Amino acid sequence: MNQSVTRSEIRVRYRETDQMAVAWHGNYIEWFEVARTDWLRNLGLSYRELEARGILLPVLRILCDYVRPARYDDILVIETKLQSYNGVRLAFSYIARTFQEESVVASGQTEHTFADAELRPIRLARREPEIHRLLEG
Repeated sequence: MNQSVTRSEIRVRYRETDQMAVAWHGNYIEWFEVARTDWLRNLGLSYRELEARGILLPVLRILCDYVRPARYDDILVIETKLQSYNGVRLAFSYIARTFQEESVVASGQTEHTFADAELRPIRLARREPEIHRLLEG
C-alpha cells in the first residue's frame, strides 16, 4: 500500500467561523476533502481524471475528532495518508495542526469505494490496473 504522506495548507477564513470566532465543525470535512484531493494529485491522479474514466469515489464513512478549536486566520496543515486499500475500498487518515504552534486541532478518517456511474462498486485492479498499482505503492 502506498505510504506517501501529503501536507496541505489551509487558512481559516472569516466566513468559516461562528460568533465565537471558532471554525465551524462542518468545515473540517471540507478541509479533509481538499487534503484528500491533494494526496491523489500528488500521486499523479485527479478527481477530474478519475471521473473522466467513469470512476467515482463516494464517501462511505467520515470520522472527525475535534481536539481544540481552530480560529479565524489560523493556518492549518493537514497531513493525509492512505490508511487502507483493498482494491475496492480505501480509507484515508488526516491530522490537522496549526502551522504556528503545531498543535493538533483535529484528526479524522474517511472511507470510500470505487464505483461506476451507477454507484456500483468496481474492482480497480481489473478495470484500471495502472491506478491500482499506484495505490498499492
